[in-house]
Amino acid sequence: MFRFANPDFLYLLLVLPVLVTFYIIAGINRRKAIRKYGNPALLQQLMPEVSPKRQHLKFWILFAAVAALIFVIAGPQFGSKLETVKRNGVEIMVCLDVSNSMMAEDIKPNRLEKAKQMLAKMTDGFSNDKVGLIVFAGDAFTQLPITSDYISAKMFLSSINPSMVSSQGTAIGEAINLAMRSFTPNEKSGKTILVITDGENHEGDAVKAAIAASEKNIKINVVGIGLAQGAPIPLPGTNNFMKDKEGNVVVTQLNEKMCQEIAAAGKGIYVRADNTNSALRTLQSEIDKMDKTELDSKVYSEYDEQFQMLAWIALIFLIAEYLILERKNRIFRKVKLFS
Repeated sequence: MFRFANPDFLYLLLVLPVLVTFYIIAGINRRKAIRKYGNPALLQQLMPEVSPKRQHLKFWILFAAVAALIFVIAGPQFGSKLETVKRNGVEIMVCLDVSNSMMAEDIKPNRLEKAKQMLAKMTDGFSNDKVGLIVFAGDAFTQLPITSDYISAKMFLSSINPSMVSSQGTAIGEAINLAMRSFTPNEKSGKTILVITDGENHEGDAVKAAIAASEKNIKINVVGIGLAQGAPIPLPGTNNFMKDKEGNVVVTQLNEKMCQEIAAAGKGIYVRADNTNSALRTLQSEIDKMDKTELDSKVYSEYDEQFQMLAWIALIFLIAEYLILERKNRIFRKVKLFS
């Protein structure tokens, strides 16, 4: 497959016919000027060193050099390659709660959007680490396998919403177990699971899963998102709020005690996210404390740069254009190579 890295520069090719037009017009004007002084055939005998063919040759060599340079700056790319890049970092599996309660607006703009904003900023701070993403509500599934492709991570993150998981609930234990199976087999790499949840409708034994993770040297850090006083859950596309079977508005509250228990069992930290960035700074500091190990990261590059040959061709043309004189050398006047 072939492409140009900077195809917009190909518009410079429009300069080439303009150059040809100016050259033709200049040639016509030059011949008209010569006729004013007399018969061109007689004048040619008075100027034996002048070689119109050399002038034409120099122009077309320069024309080819300019064309080659335009293609060079457009960045021709062809083929593919697979690189293995060595990185020293840690592996982070994020478990993000996407249950309906995460739409509560006690944290602005709402709990889920705040969590996504925090993760996006955290991803911007990564350079050598690997990150994966699991979403959960009543069930848990992998949204993004662990990777060092941060662009893909942010792309997947932006598309997350509660409709991704049909069954409601907060299956933190299931999400932690899935995260433990999602790390690479590298036993030496530092591993951590980051759980972001409001803790509502806790299902399964999350504490037991956190203990199992800590026994494998996987630290569990928990971000509790929401306020203690809670907030109602907006219904999408309406101005109403979610109600229970008795018709009362459901108020979802942060289950901070449960979040703290999971973090303690996983030998990690618990932080509560509010409308500031204090939780993000605490998490980044905690990750920075982890032991960094060498990670082998295979990076697939679909295209390989192929401008080198064109650059050499352009350089040769420019040198040739410079060396070829418009007039014949008197020593080699009898050589008819260009006349």
